Amino acid sequence: MDDFMKLEATRKKCASQVVLGFIIAALGVILFIGVSDFPFIGVIVGIVGLILLIAGYLRFAKLAHDFKNKYLPQLIEEILPGAKYSLKGGIPQQDVYNCGFLKKADRFTTGDLITGQIDGVDFSTCDLKLEERHVRRTKNGTHVYYVAYFTGRFFEFDFPKDFIGKVIISEQSLITWFTGLKKIEMESIDFNKKFSTYTNNDHSAFYIITPHFMEAIMELERNNPGSIALSFHGNKLNIGLNNSKGTFELNIFKEINKGLIDVYKRDLLLIRDIVLELKVNRNIFK
Repeated sequence: MDDFMKLEATRKKCASQVVLGFIIAALGVILFIGVSDFPFIGVIVGIVGLILLIAGYLRFAKLAHDFKNKYLPQLIEEILPGAKYSLKGGIPQQDVYNCGFLKKADRFTTGDLITGQIDGVDFSTCDLKLEERHVRRTKNGTHVYYVAYFTGRFFEFDFPKDFIGKVIISEQSLITWFTGLKKIEMESIDFNKKFSTYTNNDHSAFYIITPHFMEAIMELERNNPGSIALSFHGNKLNIGLNNSKGTFELNIFKEINKGLIDVYKRDLLLIRDIVLELKVNRNIFK
């Protein structure tokens, strides 16, 4: 806890410096416009403000980097013993696209990879950003830009045995292709309101999506704003959380405390519970 207190103290100083720098820079603009006889005063004040602002952000960037490299691996080890963390690592593109609910991107970015094992099941999870290339033609020429259609967390679990059939569960409209799959309704009305279920084996879907498992998915949805999708294929379970944020990114204006870490712990432990739920149900495997 002492480490978090130190991080929070530094964050506060960074935030205060950024706010002070912004105020001074704004004052410089006002002086530059209002004091026409001595505009250089406004310029000097504005430069001082910008220096303070930039220095505050650079100091916070170092804090965020230290958090990921020094403290985050320790936290992950406490939550998931034996798990490894890599700042720049990620799940390979083809493994991501094999899930069946994400289309291929023009720009593919990953980071914050965690790998490990939960009760004999290997897992990988990373931040994932998928972007689509767009071209806008105007009278001044051609403008190329990218639009993100998935920004969030992606999980992959490798089970010892293959699942029977293929099942995709999707909130909203994340699925882009699912050849050979048909939509089915589950027994829970509340679940069907939130999620669409597709499969090529009805019996497999009902074995996998038990009442307990549906509640676990609903809890995952309640705790994670955005779109959620799951895919069972071969021996893999994939989960995509499209929540428009980086999982372990610190915010200069948001307090670093135990509550922040509890959010990480809650999400990771819920994923563990899903794995244990599936391992208990032997009927879902070949």
